[in-house]
Amino acid sequence: MRVNNFFKLVIAIGVSELAGVIGSVFTISAIPNWYAGLVKPALNPPAWVFGPVWTTLYALMGVAAFLIWRMGWERKEVKMALGVFGIQLFLNAIWSIIFFSLHSPGWALVDIVLLWLAIVWTIAVFYKISKPAAYLLVPYLLWVSFASYLNYAIWVLN
Repeated sequence: MRVNNFFKLVIAIGVSELAGVIGSVFTISAIPNWYAGLVKPALNPPAWVFGPVWTTLYALMGVAAFLIWRMGWERKEVKMALGVFGIQLFLNAIWSIIFFSLHSPGWALVDIVLLWLAIVWTIAVFYKISKPAAYLLVPYLLWVSFASYLNYAIWVLN
């Protein structure tokens, strides 16, 4: 791997993981207090599962973004694909703020539906440039589908 590509990979993963760091800042303080008091659905995993899953998913997202970026920033379709990626990453980061900091499962549900659609859009534009990049986002889409169920169930139960 060329040095330039190595730095692109590190930056892409770092930016993706940063979304998780931002989310965790707003999540950590709410878990023992507000979140602990919520009624949760039967399929709600233990809290310790979320950290490793999200860390892995952010890493996969970063690798996917890298695979697109290395195709050439000067290409219009690469800029557009990474722009779409940025939209979904933004929606991802603000979900934690809405859900955990604002204590608003209803508005978080609106955000996660938009996030799900943005992930599908990202997969579609990535697929046209790099099929492996698109495939790397499939576990993310599946997890966000499950998270959407959890978000909806918490909203209904509370």
